[in-house]
Amino acid sequence: MIAYFRGLVIGLAYVAPIGMQNLFVINSALAQPRRRALLTAAIVTLFDISLAFACYFGIGALVERFVWLQRVVLLAGGGIVIWIGTGLLREKPSLDRTVDMGIPLPKIAAKAFVVTWINPQALIDGTMLFGSFRINNPGMAGTQLILGSATASFLWFFGVTILISCFSARFNDKLLRIINVVCGGIIILYGGKLLWQFFQMIL
Repeated sequence: MIAYFRGLVIGLAYVAPIGMQNLFVINSALAQPRRRALLTAAIVTLFDISLAFACYFGIGALVERFVWLQRVVLLAGGGIVIWIGTGLLREKPSLDRTVDMGIPLPKIAAKAFVVTWINPQALIDGTMLFGSFRINNPGMAGTQLILGSATASFLWFFGVTILISCFSARFNDKLLRIINVVCGGIIILYGGKLLWQFFQMIL
């Protein structure tokens, strides 16, 4: 269970920063009735979890077999994860309350797919983060980590949607900035851990 909760914390730090996915969900919650906004959150969550599992069972399974590839993923992944974290510390996200979200459900699903699966940054970040899960936590521990991360996606997207639906007037750019700073710090620490493990492997 410790691995599960660690995956939950890392998963929240990974999914919470305000990027394309979150702005899509936030704008949906601001512009749509709560029931439809929750349906949008469910679609985004499904795509997000499917991407995490694909990264974990795809590149994660591959790097588990080759020591040299493990070193590459730890070094590159640690550097990229730290870069992501520092980027979050600098970024100043903003809300757009003028976005028209009154579109048919199939188009919402298509947009949710694009901001998740056709987002190069999400593919790179997910590959490095969830691939490293398999390296550092073989067997059941790795499975618990990815399940914890999947739970984080569910809790975050539904939580944000409900929170914004109830308190949309109080949700502002300053709060988005605080979320990014906290998550950026957690992600930088995780990236540092990956680099430390890389140096341990080569020494």
